[in-house]
Amino acid sequence: MSPTHLSPAEYDASLPRHIAGAGAIIHDIAGRILLVRPSYGDGTWEIPGGALDTGENPLQAVRREVREELGIDLPPGRLLAVDRVPEQADGRPPLANYLFDGGLVTEDETQTRIRLGHDELTAWQLATPDQWDTLLAPHMARRLHACSRALTEGTTVYRRSRRTDPGRCRTGP
Repeated sequence: MSPTHLSPAEYDASLPRHIAGAGAIIHDIAGRILLVRPSYGDGTWEIPGGALDTGENPLQAVRREVREELGIDLPPGRLLAVDRVPEQADGRPPLANYLFDGGLVTEDETQTRIRLGHDELTAWQLATPDQWDTLLAPHMARRLHACSRALTEGTTVYRRSRRTDPGRCRTGP
């Protein structure tokens, strides 16, 4: 049996498709993280960020998203975590989330600099770790706790989330 030889275009077309997102962990000295409330969805809060556009890398995407959502041009810092979510039962492709240090802010800075953009967001707040578990979807709360540890320890975290049903997400080693 001879191996099949594919043209570069055929090979590229045979590769799996993935989607990616990037988010900013903007925090204060007390360990609170800036959360935003989307105008869409199930009412849970998020972190600033979103999907990568065609041709964008994660650093470009997070900077664009923060500028669009909060009205500030924030050069992202170091990578805190990558969280990979496999293909979903409903057919959604695998997702890689890149979470970057969005920098240290003060309450005064947030009050004077943040300007929510367009109709996508309705509110923002600096939330404590205890609040993350009630304001965020469980998988997002786990991401923030991992990012908080990465900030404190000076590390980068790789997470593998496994969705077991549409409402729950488990983290694997």
